[in-house]
Amino acid sequence: MDAKNHYEILVDGKRAGLTAYRDRGVQRVFYHTVIDDAFAGKGLASQLVQQALTDVRDSGKRIVPVCPYVAKYLKRHDGFDDITDAVTPDVLRWLQTELG
Repeated sequence: MDAKNHYEILVDGKRAGLTAYRDRGVQRVFYHTVIDDAFAGKGLASQLVQQALTDVRDSGKRIVPVCPYVAKYLKRHDGFDDITDAVTPDVLRWLQTELG
């Protein structure tokens, strides 16, 4: 788990992208995923999110997909349905406060 509140994907030792989150109790709230333009179109975002969500499962937390990419990934891959929570107005207010 990354102390900087994000998971990274590296290509040849360089950061190609990241997915950012904040923890809210047992929930890991994902709010942003980005892949550098130089690495676009290689399926890295999917690999990154899959590994991040697997880590969430392994850590006993739950997923809250505020990030549109994470939400889209979860619609296409139902293997995380049992640990996914809905995005609620309360979560969105909390996240806005967290991010300033």
